[in-house]
Amino acid sequence: MYFSKAFIPTLKEAPSDMDNISAKLMVRSGMVKKLGSGLFEILPLGLKTLENVMTVIREEMASIDGQEVKLPLLLPKELWIETGRWNVYGKELFRIKDRKNAEFALAPTHEEAITDLARSFIRSYKQLPVMLYQFGIKFRDEIRPRFGVMRAREFIMKDAYSFHATEADLEEYYKKVYAAYERICKRCGFKFRAVEAAAGAIGGNFSHEFMVLADTGEEEIAWCNCGYGANSEKAECLEDIYEKSNEQVLDMQEISTPNVGTIEDVSKFLNSSAQKFIKTIIYVADGNPIAVLVRGDYEINEIKLQSVIGCSELELATPEIIMEVTGAKVGFAGPVNLKKKIKIYADYSVVNIVNGVIGANKDDMHIKNVNYNKDYKADVVADLRKVVHGDVCPRCKKEKLQFSRGIEIGHIFKLGTKYSKSMKATYLDANGKENLMIMGCYGIGVTRILAATIEQSYDENGIIWPVPLAAYKVSIIPVDFNNEQIKETAEAIYKELRALKIDVLLDDRDERAGIKFKDADLIGIPFRITIGEKNLKNGNVEFKNRKDDKSGAQIVKKEEIVSKIVEELKKYEV
Repeated sequence: MYFSKAFIPTLKEAPSDMDNISAKLMVRSGMVKKLGSGLFEILPLGLKTLENVMTVIREEMASIDGQEVKLPLLLPKELWIETGRWNVYGKELFRIKDRKNAEFALAPTHEEAITDLARSFIRSYKQLPVMLYQFGIKFRDEIRPRFGVMRAREFIMKDAYSFHATEADLEEYYKKVYAAYERICKRCGFKFRAVEAAAGAIGGNFSHEFMVLADTGEEEIAWCNCGYGANSEKAECLEDIYEKSNEQVLDMQEISTPNVGTIEDVSKFLNSSAQKFIKTIIYVADGNPIAVLVRGDYEINEIKLQSVIGCSELELATPEIIMEVTGAKVGFAGPVNLKKKIKIYADYSVVNIVNGVIGANKDDMHIKNVNYNKDYKADVVADLRKVVHGDVCPRCKKEKLQFSRGIEIGHIFKLGTKYSKSMKATYLDANGKENLMIMGCYGIGVTRILAATIEQSYDENGIIWPVPLAAYKVSIIPVDFNNEQIKETAEAIYKELRALKIDVLLDDRDERAGIKFKDADLIGIPFRITIGEKNLKNGNVEFKNRKDDKSGAQIVKKEEIVSKIVEELKKYEV
């Protein structure tokens, strides 16, 4: 492509409403244009890059026998009613009506549609296993779209679904997908970690996220050199790390704490450590109030809590419900003498607290010297808190966990029979017995990969694209395209590269060389060939690798430059 004919509207400055580096550089480099909040138009340069990402993914899906389909974006309400997700998915689900008043969802994900497809055609165990995948637009009504295409209301995703006759077969296939995702990440040039994750709205009993390591990442991940890794929603806390002190167990004593409701304030008031406090939070789980206990210096992990309870909806109780349950205003709840009998869930961290402090379920009152089993008991004791710095790895139980920021670009799930059961997706086994299909689900955020790559690979001049993803592998920059000898050399090299099916951008614009260099670096083209009068007199051109910017340019014979490019590109072949 000649630059003068290419639609690449580069900008010197990013719009003021771009809030992270990838969003700024994607707009500045002419990849995308913002149309509205969370909505982006993908321009030719961005689309070519996306297609390269999809090529990598397609090749890896083919390697594990994935077959591509295309599913509708408009999904009938009836399918979502079957799985029960229509009423529980939340406000992120776009819901619309047609002229006949029939209701539909704009697809945020396609579990219902693909399960319907499978139950329509799969009859026998002989047809299993099978994996179907697609590249499709997804819609989510984000409350606060941000970070450009990383958290948009409309985005492109690769979602795949596998169907199996047995759990063992799903387990084996899950490992293959895991390995394929690792290869995708490596081919995209990522520094990444695969970590255990919470399943969220998709469901299932086991999942992994593939996290691109970046300081700008939205999520925190905990990991250990032993190989363990999990996002902060999933990271486990050990039960046996809380030692019980040898101090004498005392009798409970009510104390007045006027206008002192927070752990920090009560701690100062009583001159006591936050580790002595038993924080009591009132939640409502599927309409029923519950009490949740955690040590004063920790925070409750609502993802873990929801998993332990097994509820569909979990939210903090209103001040009115708290008053009804405890008899006190917010800030004075405790597990002793609750006004209303409710289920109590306790984190491991509270059980061994000796002579602890709790709210008295009375306004401006606390109770000290509270002890587990003696003064109160929980209905359920489990790992309910957020992991913190200093926690020990739950796998090796030796090293302390390390923490990094990450950008989620892929998520794989063992769904089990969550969808096949509700939608009656069955097959007949070798004995003619009807069984539920066992499912897996495997997603990759395709547009997210672009943003994540930039967040991990850029400098002060612009994007540094990994070779497999770059829209153009080579930029040819004639210093003066009006110079006949320079023009002739540039076009000859251009034609040779094109004949080899190498994507190349020839900058034929009547601009200063500095402007051409800036645009090539901004766009992130991996290899640059500069043709100037001085070098050309000696039969040479200049070669530069965008990634190795500090090493400077190399002088190469013009007859050898195409071979040099081919040699460099071979390093990235699969």
